[in-house]
Amino acid sequence: MKRYRDIVGDGGSGIVSQVEEQQQRLGERLALVGRVVAVLSGKGGLGKSSVTANLAAAFGREGLVIGVLDADLNGPSIAKMLGVRGQSLPLTAGGVLPATASHGIRVMSMDLLLPSDETPLTWEAPTQAESHVWRGNMEANALREFLADTAWGRLDLLLVDLPPGAERLATVAGLIPAMSGAVVVTIPSEVSYLVVKKSVSVAREAGTPVLGLVENMAGYVCGACGVMGPLFNGGSGEGVAAELGIPFLGRIPFDPRLAMASDRGIPFVAQHPNSLAAQALLEIRDRIKAALGLFAA
Repeated sequence: MKRYRDIVGDGGSGIVSQVEEQQQRLGERLALVGRVVAVLSGKGGLGKSSVTANLAAAFGREGLVIGVLDADLNGPSIAKMLGVRGQSLPLTAGGVLPATASHGIRVMSMDLLLPSDETPLTWEAPTQAESHVWRGNMEANALREFLADTAWGRLDLLLVDLPPGAERLATVAGLIPAMSGAVVVTIPSEVSYLVVKKSVSVAREAGTPVLGLVENMAGYVCGACGVMGPLFNGGSGEGVAAELGIPFLGRIPFDPRLAMASDRGIPFVAQHPNSLAAQALLEIRDRIKAALGLFAA
């Protein structure tokens, strides 16, 4: 009887060659992508996905070719926010064609693959005791497939919307060693700042440049009069960025119309370009462009 340690290679399963082929495809896909930037927050509920969706639209308005990978497999929302839910994903000889949003934004999300709103993403493990490790491996494999099998084409920028969890960046950085940078999203809250510090530490350990900190929900904009007032009293994102030695990219005031635009699948920066929140997003876009040396052709 042979034990596991007695088996040489992959035991005849062919899994090693499959992974190598997938890694080769991934490298070929990424060779056509100018920059890859992860957007993370470390914890949920901070508006990271809405920031990602609106930054994608803001870049698209500049004439840049943008892709968005929704890396939140269990709670995907990018397809909804960019108005591509229900689009089919044609399978071609060159790979799976991503959904296309306004401004030509190319989108890949687990939301586009699930049969209904009620269908959860489930992972099957050999035993319950192995489920946690198994789930992490399966999520990493799924993201590798999204990156390798999607026919992204030539992109100026690929934004990766990460799920909650400070450690998530390490998984993506392992798949994309040449990550161009990470944008960290927070709100004016001491609890949020604690998680931000962990996220920045993970980015540095992974060798991913931190492009800067975005403070979301930084004040409340009255829908009737347009005046901004305080929403949280949790300190200063600018101070946290200075403490961590990273750039402060800007603060986005809370605007109830932003949530409404996300629900309708219409980028807020396109629907309300003159609002304080949209102007803040456009300024953040410009700072990220400058950090990346990214310019439209």
